[in-house]
Amino acid sequence: MNRITKYYRINDPKLIKQQIVHWLNQYAVCCFFDNHQYQHAQHNFEILAAAGIVSETGKNSVIADIDYWLAERNDWIFGHLNYNLKNQLFKGFHSDQKATIPFPEFYFFQPEVVCTMQNATLSIHSATANPDDIFNQIQSMPASYTIPVQQTAHFIPGISKETYCSIIEQLLQHIHRGDCYEINYCQEWIAPNAQIDPFAAYRVLSKVSPAPFGAFYKLQHLYLLCSSPERYLLKKGNRLFSSPIKGTIARNTNIPAIDEALKQNLLQSAKEQSENVMIVDLVRNDFSRICKAGTVSVTELFGIYTYPQVHQMISTITGQLKNDLTFSEILKATFPMGSMTGAPKERVMQLTEQYEYFNRGLYAGSVGYFTPEKDFDFNVVIRSVQYDAQQKVLSYAVGSGITAGSVPEQEYDECLLKATAMAALFNARPGYPVTTAE
Repeated sequence: MNRITKYYRINDPKLIKQQIVHWLNQYAVCCFFDNHQYQHAQHNFEILAAAGIVSETGKNSVIADIDYWLAERNDWIFGHLNYNLKNQLFKGFHSDQKATIPFPEFYFFQPEVVCTMQNATLSIHSATANPDDIFNQIQSMPASYTIPVQQTAHFIPGISKETYCSIIEQLLQHIHRGDCYEINYCQEWIAPNAQIDPFAAYRVLSKVSPAPFGAFYKLQHLYLLCSSPERYLLKKGNRLFSSPIKGTIARNTNIPAIDEALKQNLLQSAKEQSENVMIVDLVRNDFSRICKAGTVSVTELFGIYTYPQVHQMISTITGQLKNDLTFSEILKATFPMGSMTGAPKERVMQLTEQYEYFNRGLYAGSVGYFTPEKDFDFNVVIRSVQYDAQQKVLSYAVGSGITAGSVPEQEYDECLLKATAMAALFNARPGYPVTTAE
């Protein structure tokens, strides 16, 4: 597609970023990525925004269809991969429960407008309008959002702490029997009758919990407000990268010496290292199916990275892709991401279907984009809030990796820690209320 592209020097990048998010609100479908200037994440852009639809695919399609659709378009493409896409990628899988927020199994759109910003230069790539007109629209937008008083939410946990701990004990029995080595077990909180401004909530989430793979994603009446620190898959040329997170510890932001000690505790933790290396080995095995022999390597093991609420242990695996692979072939080898399943992947997905009481939907899936050169970058949908504006329902989910050394109460506390930023958006806390929806 021929796009008109223009470049604009920006005096106040923080201001223009907020105005772009506001400008997106007029579109029924849009996507916004913000790396919040985290330097370690190999981003090409500080922000990336897409709005409007030239063409789309995925609402009622099978995953192989996307290969033909992508082949016809040397253009920017944005969209998502639902966790339930596994049902198409693996034989014998299905999901009996419906997701609380019903995003389709996958969806991609070719946008009318794409905006990128890097080094205080904004580029506007437009298929339908003069970029100068779009730039003027963006500049006319209000600069900030506040959450109205009514944006409180009464979150109900899907299971009680007691039930959660009982399930973890059962999963530990599977691990001790040798059924699996690690399983990522997740739980969901739901707020019915919630009326919110998703754009306002996203702006506050970005302030409370900035992350290198943060995203705002709108598909008609369905919204994702994402503060993810994790990359699922990056393709640059013929190189593939994945950076799974396994290992979490709460920060002490009040006392720097204690905060530094916590980082060292995470780095030296035998349990967290074991959990991390299991997923590294899983990703290496996934990559070996689609990368040239001898090219798969671990470029960083047990890296410790700091975010507003937590320190995380992150490793990075890379490999050189075999020639002429389609996107669906890459997905079949790597999706769902190992950090959200466990090892071995197929067995733990079976256990997840057996023991998790909810359908993950877009949680544990991914949102991302393709460049016109067919490179791509996809995150892991964690630390996120989903909203159905039609049904007035909010949802967030969190999980932790269960290994032989796991203590159920500690795993539950880790889930609450990960949920803190999302719950705080709506004057709630993740452990409240104590009544359950079992």
